[in-house]
Amino acid sequence: MSAPELVTVTVDGQELQVPKGQGMVETALAAGIEIPVFCYEPRLGPPVGACRMCLCEVEGLPKLQAACTLTAQDGLVLRTARTSEKAAEGQDAILEFILLNHPLDCPDCDKGGECPLQDLTFRFGPGSTRMHFPKRTFDKPIPISPLIALDRERCILCYRCTRFSENVAEDGQLVAVNRGAQSVIATFQDEPYRAHFSGNVLELCPVGALTSTTYRFRARPWEIQNVPTVCGLCPVGCNVWATTREGTVARILSRNHPDVHEGWLCDKGRFAHDHLRAPDRIRAPLLRVRRRGFEEVSEDAALDAAAEGLRAAEGSVVVAFSGAETVEQAGALARLAREALGSHSALLPDDWDPGLDAFRAPLAAIRDAEVCLVLGDDPVVERAPIVDLWLRSARRAGAEVVTLNPGGSVPVAPGTAAQVCAALREGGKRVPKELRATSESLKGAKRVALVWSQDDETGGRHVGALANELHESGGADVALYVLPRAPNGRGVAAAWHAVGEGGSDPIPEDEIGALVVSGDEAASDPRVRELAARARFVLTTAMYQSEVTAWSHVVLPGTGYLERDGTFVNLEGRPQRVRRAVAPPGPDELEWLSRLGERLGLDIAPWAAPGAPEQAELPPADEFAWSQPDPQVSAGKAAGPGLELVRFRPLFSGTAVERVPQLAFQRPAPEVELAWDDAQTRGIAAGETVAVSSNGTSRELRARLNRRLRTGVVRIADEHAEGFEDRVQVAKAGA
Repeated sequence: MSAPELVTVTVDGQELQVPKGQGMVETALAAGIEIPVFCYEPRLGPPVGACRMCLCEVEGLPKLQAACTLTAQDGLVLRTARTSEKAAEGQDAILEFILLNHPLDCPDCDKGGECPLQDLTFRFGPGSTRMHFPKRTFDKPIPISPLIALDRERCILCYRCTRFSENVAEDGQLVAVNRGAQSVIATFQDEPYRAHFSGNVLELCPVGALTSTTYRFRARPWEIQNVPTVCGLCPVGCNVWATTREGTVARILSRNHPDVHEGWLCDKGRFAHDHLRAPDRIRAPLLRVRRRGFEEVSEDAALDAAAEGLRAAEGSVVVAFSGAETVEQAGALARLAREALGSHSALLPDDWDPGLDAFRAPLAAIRDAEVCLVLGDDPVVERAPIVDLWLRSARRAGAEVVTLNPGGSVPVAPGTAAQVCAALREGGKRVPKELRATSESLKGAKRVALVWSQDDETGGRHVGALANELHESGGADVALYVLPRAPNGRGVAAAWHAVGEGGSDPIPEDEIGALVVSGDEAASDPRVRELAARARFVLTTAMYQSEVTAWSHVVLPGTGYLERDGTFVNLEGRPQRVRRAVAPPGPDELEWLSRLGERLGLDIAPWAAPGAPEQAELPPADEFAWSQPDPQVSAGKAAGPGLELVRFRPLFSGTAVERVPQLAFQRPAPEVELAWDDAQTRGIAAGETVAVSSNGTSRELRARLNRRLRTGVVRIADEHAEGFEDRVQVAKAGA
């Protein structure tokens, strides 16, 4: 890329050379001069100059100008309130106007002590008020969702929240209604703000107008500590601050990593922390007692029983990973199985072909791509929500974003992502008619982002072959993102393969000597439940009771990511440090494994040595030359009666979400998504109750119609599709 054109500007008498078009707020900051702002936030798109707090004097212009709307041009002379009496008078007037109706309830306001309005009033305000009339009042607080409360008296109409809803998340649910002095913030048609990223408006709000219902009146700024860590609830690896008070996590705030998540968080990562305080949490080891179920035992008694059961199964042990373990924890468990017990069978939630590291790139590279190609049946926003925001950002920047799935911009049959990759790779006559425009776009693009959002036993080799072809034949700069199922799926797979030689042995078809289940996510996997039924001995580490713990002989208390130290590897391949924010009720998994290793003659460190830095850089990519076996394309599913079922795992699911009451409204509704033509054929209207049946299981769900969904396909969330096979019958209820 060519170097940017430099121009000379003057700010408060200092001459600066900066790139042409750079914002004057950033330009002044480069000179050590702060221009106060409320509405300005570069991540929200072009500035709107709504609050006028940044008024400055520009040489040659008769009126004060909003500095946030100005860009660096050659010869521009700017004077801020530091050197211009006119600008200082303007700022005083703006603050006086903002405080005209703003309630002076700082001692009671949740934002008190960390409020930009409070800070700027102290630093730039007039110090006294001339107003002695009653202030305007509104009903408060207004619950715009179970997670967010709105206090309209405090709102200064900076429009940060509505701009986020419109320009970033693009959900369009938060709007400004009425005009002039009657303008207020509201949800669209007064519906609850139900979106994946709604909680970001809490951090964007520069006053106490939008506050968290889960944090209100729970802590004051001088009572808390903020611990830097990494979110462990999805594979993006967002950097966060965990706010703690009196040994509990009170809230989660964003810790901006511009290459990973640009400071945005999904609502699951922001609000699901309260599951750590769930009343049904397992807090002591449990030992199965014949005919009497479980009883709490001492730590030593539980570990002795675990060691005895594993020793008896030596050579026939299967480890079921959840993918939420730290790298250190997964490595310790792998050593225990391979070195102490001589077993090489594991159930990994994700696997990864190391050759794909040749196309490793920061998530921020999606925004700069010319063409973004999304393949796979799972919605990206449910699997790795921040990736969906990056794709939206790329579209706004002019990129062509093509989604190839049953409900995508190019509808394709379910389970055909591998065939699509093979067709696009080979080109020519192999490309089906509906993919020809996509093929031409890929051929002409110099920067391509490929996103694979589907379970893949080959570790992403199908999309890797396409990436290699685009780079070798077309010379494109390709960034590849394979979205794992689990938060640390890449790190866990790497830790397992790093111990011993080779991969995993096949899991036996008959009886298993012992099954080690690591984490609640593994316990909820149907494959693990089937293995537990075949195992003579089951050892489980979990935070909550489940069907698998009911099969277990020993249950050790588990921990959440906020209670661990260690390393997570996100979907980019970026190792990041996870720091313990609060202490768990007892030993963590690494300490359990260390003490169990002692009984089995294996030395395992009971703590994670400091590894990844606080905000890690992406490791260097390997060379582009990698062994690329030709992907074996499956023949696909045979057609049959009924409609083909596509199941997906919603973001707002799992044990963490289930134990946070405020997130209940975010959980997937009991609905079936139908193609428009299929609904018309069956006389089904949107919102009607329909009967969905398969494999002897029948369930009534609400119909949701999608004009882009491929005909002959339905989509149902996992928790509402239990018991259904690959094809289902859909009819009006009672028909």
